[in-house]
Amino acid sequence: MEVMALVSGGKDSCFSMMRCLDYGHKVVALANLIPLDDAVDELDSYMYQTVGHQIVVCYAKCMRLPLFRRRISGSTRDHALKYSVTPGDEVEDMFALLSEVKRRIPSIGAVSSGAIASDYQRLRVESVCSRLGLVSLAYMWKQDQTQLLEEMIRRGIVAITVKNARIVLDDFEVILQSADSIASVGILHPLAFHVEAKPGSSGSIEDGTIAQESSSCLYEVNGGIVQTDVEDKQTRNPTPTSDAYPSMDVCISKTGKTLFSIGCWTGKSSSASKGLKADLAAVLSRIQNKLMEDGLTWANVLYVHLYISSMKEFALANEVYVSFITEKKCHLGVPSRSTIELPLVQAGLGNAYVEVLVSNDLVKKVLHVQSISCWAPSCIGPYSQATLYGEILYMAGQLGLDPPTMKLCPGGATAQLELALRNSEAVANAFKSSIFSSAIHFLVYCSAHLTSSEKEEVEHELQNSYIAHLDSSRTGSYPTILYVLAPDLPKGACVEIKPTLYVPADNGYSDDDDDVDITSDPETGGSKPASSKVLSEWSARYSDLHDSCCLVHTVTGKICSAVVSITNGIASKIYSSTEQLQQSEEHLKAIARFCVFQIAKILIDNGFTWDSVTMLRFYYSVEHSLAADVLSRMFSEAFAELGKATGGSLRTDGVPVFNVLPVSGSGRSASMLDILTCELLASKA
Repeated sequence: MEVMALVSGGKDSCFSMMRCLDYGHKVVALANLIPLDDAVDELDSYMYQTVGHQIVVCYAKCMRLPLFRRRISGSTRDHALKYSVTPGDEVEDMFALLSEVKRRIPSIGAVSSGAIASDYQRLRVESVCSRLGLVSLAYMWKQDQTQLLEEMIRRGIVAITVKNARIVLDDFEVILQSADSIASVGILHPLAFHVEAKPGSSGSIEDGTIAQESSSCLYEVNGGIVQTDVEDKQTRNPTPTSDAYPSMDVCISKTGKTLFSIGCWTGKSSSASKGLKADLAAVLSRIQNKLMEDGLTWANVLYVHLYISSMKEFALANEVYVSFITEKKCHLGVPSRSTIELPLVQAGLGNAYVEVLVSNDLVKKVLHVQSISCWAPSCIGPYSQATLYGEILYMAGQLGLDPPTMKLCPGGATAQLELALRNSEAVANAFKSSIFSSAIHFLVYCSAHLTSSEKEEVEHELQNSYIAHLDSSRTGSYPTILYVLAPDLPKGACVEIKPTLYVPADNGYSDDDDDVDITSDPETGGSKPASSKVLSEWSARYSDLHDSCCLVHTVTGKICSAVVSITNGIASKIYSSTEQLQQSEEHLKAIARFCVFQIAKILIDNGFTWDSVTMLRFYYSVEHSLAADVLSRMFSEAFAELGKATGGSLRTDGVPVFNVLPVSGSGRSASMLDILTCELLASKA
């Protein structure tokens, strides 16, 4: 990409340009913000470094690039960590400056900055880039500063790095800012300086039409703030309403109470599908209306599972997605997200299926880094790397992407899995946590394009690189692990992983903007899956199969994760019949009862209630020629039977408390040969 570099005269912004060149980008322009008064060296600003700004004018000559400068007329008006467009704020000066550079050089696609550790600065640069349709490049973000300094020294940075010239300081004065007896602070104020060629330099420029024509040019950017085409487009595209889709039969499910999931998909009885765009818009609109009915908004959504019928339409799905879920609507941060392709059409579920995790209160911490860096893959769109609610960290799906290039790493499935694990660990570390010591549940999506041997290699790699290094001292046991086979994954990836972590309130992580106690006491009320005659009968029939099909992980009595795996062997013991699964409705009913019993038993044994269920999914293989609505009906009947037998302890209000998802395969191993797999998460939030 062609890049404009934000420069301050400091080593960090200079080294950031070198990193841009390392990753194949081309710096074509420089941008600099300076005080209103040339005599002023340092502004009282958390955003800008201006000491030595008098010398930055020489950058244009040294690098033979155009330099655009604007005087800072604004001040710090929005003091929040997350920036909202505020007239008169100093950030608006940056917006005006970069907007003018882009107007003059339309080919520019990115902005580089020297951000290393300041979320305050990074978020403001990202905000401006988002408004201008540019990509933020922050290649030093979250890098170890000692190692970074050593690399700068190793690569020859003394004070200022230039292409074929150097700046010589002829005269200066030291202005004392603090006369502290132990560590006084002074500012070097340049009085006279000149540019001279470096020894052995040819003084020529190799290429670049804009840079050559604009060599040594200085542009002063003045004037007010003008709305950009990107901002104007966002303003002109209001969120669709459900009234726009009167013919769509949209189905919905809901779990739990305080923290719960809402699933939504199009039903078979709806008119002929008009494609993914219409289906996804109808589904998101229905979820939006459901949130409004409950007095909630998109800001209450913590996580989004986006399932689409074809990954070839991923860009179209994103276009629809951003018309509903935006930064503006989610003032605490946009929800985290994972996206995979599922055989929805084959199962009679339309082209889009969305499941959202929702909290009744607005207490969450969102990590959303849009800048491309060496830290972890960026989330340029309206979804975040991770969301912390209570003591659970919900991480976005991670691919084996090389963070600075945002490309899948070479080496196939195992290499991608290894890098995805490393990327997940980087995100976990931002919350002072680790996937090796804090994991509750680990969902591994595998592409259906993988061969049997490649799937085995994925499981072997997960065992060697992850499971073998797990530390259960914090959580008490090892996390549940589930494999799901999907027809396709984003970017054609082989593997996508989605860890869920336990982040205790006393682990040292804190959020200065959040002083709410989000831990919870042991649950005493709620809809308990109480014992009953039916439950006793089911227990007598099914209990001996519990250990062979259930994997359960609990954390201090507050969190429960479970996977129930129905293999052909288990199915044959549930219902002793020679009939094939797809031909026997009685067999399906028996499997549904068995799964519901196992879920109830897991909740009872670990002290949880139905109201604490935050997520309940049933994955089934489309190879068995089952229709999703038939399977959903079987489970609804099983839950209704249990609820009636237990005196109404399970209240569904006519809405399913689960989601049924068609997949290419699923299971506790990478062979993914289960007939059906249940995934459960319960939390006493």
